[in-house]
Amino acid sequence: MEMSTTESPYDYYEYEETENSSMCDYSEWAPSYSVIPVLYMLIFILGLSGNGVVIFTVWRAQGKRRAADIYIGNLALADLTFVVTLPLWAVYTAMHYHWPFGVVLCKISSYVVLLNMYASVFCLTCMSFDRYLAIVHSLSSTQLRTRSHIHASLTAIWLLSGLLAAPTLVFRATKQDFENNRTSCAMDFAPVVTKKDQENLWIAGLSLSSSALGFLLPFLAMMVCYCFIGCTVTRHFNTLRKEDQRKRRLLKIITTLVVVFAACWLPFHIVKSADALSYLNLFPVTCDFLRFLLLAHPYATCLAYVNSCLNPFLYAFFDQRFRSQCLCLLRQEKFLHASPHNSMSSQKTEAQSLATKV
Repeated sequence: MEMSTTESPYDYYEYEETENSSMCDYSEWAPSYSVIPVLYMLIFILGLSGNGVVIFTVWRAQGKRRAADIYIGNLALADLTFVVTLPLWAVYTAMHYHWPFGVVLCKISSYVVLLNMYASVFCLTCMSFDRYLAIVHSLSSTQLRTRSHIHASLTAIWLLSGLLAAPTLVFRATKQDFENNRTSCAMDFAPVVTKKDQENLWIAGLSLSSSALGFLLPFLAMMVCYCFIGCTVTRHFNTLRKEDQRKRRLLKIITTLVVVFAACWLPFHIVKSADALSYLNLFPVTCDFLRFLLLAHPYATCLAYVNSCLNPFLYAFFDQRFRSQCLCLLRQEKFLHASPHNSMSSQKTEAQSLATKV
């Protein structure tokens, strides 16, 4: 093994330092301390503005909301809640993984990361299932696609997401490294484990289960829905009515959201799962492997987080209806803000006219 006194960096999400990791050379890690914070702040700015516009548009479009719009609004809410925490992670990375914000923010901001992941993928799954019902079972699914059912499914999404992300609230903690004068924000299983092997099982179990429940199983469910939808659309391609064409356009938007979500999150889950399997001794824990994980993990994580700021631009690019609603609402707001001024100008002009007549 390659030996070095260079210290191993901490990760802020799932990666934990191993005994072998401190013996490896991580000098290639240094550029990440400056690159990743800049990317985080860019995602924060774009995500805050873009998702804010989406929520505003969906909220103001009273009486005109499709089922997909309600899910899109909740997807934007999950993304917005998450990107608000990115400045904390940017500072954490820029300070070489030193967490100066205390244990409460460590728990909450880590919890929000997982909450966003689960809520996003569950919203996309429900949107895909809604399209499956609307296209494959368009006549018999009317009772299943009512507003009450949609709101019930959203309640279930947020409750389940909150429950699945709960271990982060329990086990996330700040750890003091007195030798390097640094505090990390990492998982701490000391309250429930007494042996290193037990801790490895906890780390691997939580990591693999979050990838399975937060990506793999929902993605497989979405693929099943799209297989049935694809067969139905292909079978009736030549006899599409105008209403069916609108359904296809909406389907295109949702399909794009799912594909982009998968492209953004897949590298993250691959790296995280490889890391988890190494704790079960299913991967050789060599310096090359550890170095790959530590170099790939922050950039894979950053790519996953990019998804939170991409969605609003996808709506604006692919959904003409959403784009029209957004522009219409922005014009209304501009008119409302301008109205008092215009009214005052009108009154002033009228007064000047009367004064001239007198």
